[in-house]
Amino acid sequence: MAVIVQKFGGSSVADTDKLFNVCKHIIKEYDKGNYVVVVVSAQRKNN
Repeated sequence: MAVIVQKFGGSSVADTDKLFNVCKHIIKEYDKGNYVVVVVSAQRKNN
């Protein structure tokens, strides 16, 4: 079992569809049996 640190920010968390994609990455690592630490930095603003 490993500790996996994942950082997401900017355009990867800019909207709902992209947030779901981020969640898929997190769940994939968790399902492998790893501990997952997630850092989310600033969202990109949609103008």
